[in-house]
Amino acid sequence: MTSITTQGVGAPGSQLHRTINWQGAFWVASGVPALVLFSIGGIAGTTGNLAFVIWTTSVILGLIQSFTYAEIAGLFPSKSGGASVYGATAWLRYSKFIAPLSVWCNWLAWTPVLSLGCSIAAAYILSALAPIPGFSEASPEVAAWLADPANAGKAAADAIAALTAAGTPAIRDWTLYSGSLGPVSFSLNAVFWIGVILMLIVFSIQHRGILGTANVQKIIGLVVIIPMLIVGIVPILTGQINWDNYTPFVPLAEAYSPAPGEWNIAGWTLVFGGMFIAAWSAYAFETSICFTSEFKNPQRDTVRAILYSGLLCLVLYTLVPFTFQGVLGLEGMLAGPIVDGSGVGHAMAAMVGGTGIITSIMIMLMILALMLAIMTAMAGSSRTLYQGSVDGWLPKYLSRVNPHGAPTAAMWTDLVFNLFLLAIAAADATSYFFILAVSNCGYIIFNFLNLNAGWIHRIDNGHIPRPWRAPTIFIAAGCFLSFVNAMFMGAGAKVWNPWALWAGVIAAALIIPVFCYRHYIQDGGKFPPHMLDDLGISESDLAVRKAGMLPYLTLVAGVAVVLIANWIFVI
Repeated sequence: MTSITTQGVGAPGSQLHRTINWQGAFWVASGVPALVLFSIGGIAGTTGNLAFVIWTTSVILGLIQSFTYAEIAGLFPSKSGGASVYGATAWLRYSKFIAPLSVWCNWLAWTPVLSLGCSIAAAYILSALAPIPGFSEASPEVAAWLADPANAGKAAADAIAALTAAGTPAIRDWTLYSGSLGPVSFSLNAVFWIGVILMLIVFSIQHRGILGTANVQKIIGLVVIIPMLIVGIVPILTGQINWDNYTPFVPLAEAYSPAPGEWNIAGWTLVFGGMFIAAWSAYAFETSICFTSEFKNPQRDTVRAILYSGLLCLVLYTLVPFTFQGVLGLEGMLAGPIVDGSGVGHAMAAMVGGTGIITSIMIMLMILALMLAIMTAMAGSSRTLYQGSVDGWLPKYLSRVNPHGAPTAAMWTDLVFNLFLLAIAAADATSYFFILAVSNCGYIIFNFLNLNAGWIHRIDNGHIPRPWRAPTIFIAAGCFLSFVNAMFMGAGAKVWNPWALWAGVIAAALIIPVFCYRHYIQDGGKFPPHMLDDLGISESDLAVRKAGMLPYLTLVAGVAVVLIANWIFVI
């Protein structure tokens, strides 16, 4: 087994291991397509009949952006942690504080997948163990309840409500403790505790290192991806698609209401809200380059990993939302169980004509899909923390790894942080989408910084050989899309919560005290000497700023786009 020392010392426990090729990274990233299931109902609830176009457009934008990420990743064969780490180095010449912001915001974007995925998976498990009884007006129990003299004058709806309340298992309403925290609620309920168990299972798998993780995810990935393809294709072949479900092609008049709206300011705001939250899922295959220092041949494997992962997402993010909308229609997509994710498995089973055992299998596959996404998130986000520590952005303890080459200190940090988020996500749908929106604010900030890092690296580090060089038009397109995404955030974050944008900004700003502690207290104001080894420069060379004022002007323009979009686009 070959290993690489990313800290400049060869001490045991300081190394990630070069054990995988691009196929391994592809399978680790295979949990990304499952992210479409996290918010497929939420995006339909805000964009209506435009939902399938929102998803397709978003994943195409993500694919265009991936060319920039693939090029800059090739500059750093000795680093792990993903595009944020590679892009941060470009900004280092211009600000010590902007560079770590990229790493921090990428982690803020990825780590909540653990808590959000566990909350949905736990809800499925709870539904299987303690299902809520279903009654209709034709149910004999309803007839018996209405026939009872004590219920004289009551309607069938009253009977259904009373019988459902009486038959609901007590564990579904039980909580050890609950309360509110600003704009959100939290609850240590059954979903929370089941989610904790799921997180610990994922941790134990990740503990074996990246090769073991890739082998496990290859199996689960095949089990999940193939049924998702079936769900995406079978309804088209069997004629289940109702083409009327794609019209009228206008935004909703109001979120989560089926009434069609207009192409006015309010309508565009809802559309941009959909594009904003879709980016969190549809751009996420860039996690496949989080493992550059664990590739056997990073020059070859890096670009292949991200491009093939992107193509897989392009297929599934196009097919699955299209068939969901074509079969369910707007009314079906706005149903509570679809919006909160708890009914997606049943819907998938219905699309392939399944009942009984098929439904149970689809629900099990849904749980596996969520577990796959959770494992992908822990693998990527923990390596972002690890490399951030190795490069001097984050506290030193995060650079510790175990004998298997797994960054266990970072993984424990992920786990503890997500226990807090899980308590919020388990409370209700409002709290769930608040976490998602705040997380995505971090993702868009990271996205903006890294897409512009592409051209900054070209100017400042153009002399360094690139294993793969993106066509210049894609670097320019990435720069343009960074501002488009900034507009999505400024206009669309408020769709999910009035405080989401500002909470996201505050969360991003938390890197300032964290970085100051590491840089000025732990490191005495100097970066680790090995941090710039891949670029062949020293810290003194950072004083040379070939891009001049352009990076600063870019930052000012980005902030202006967010603020103007937030002011113009209102619901």
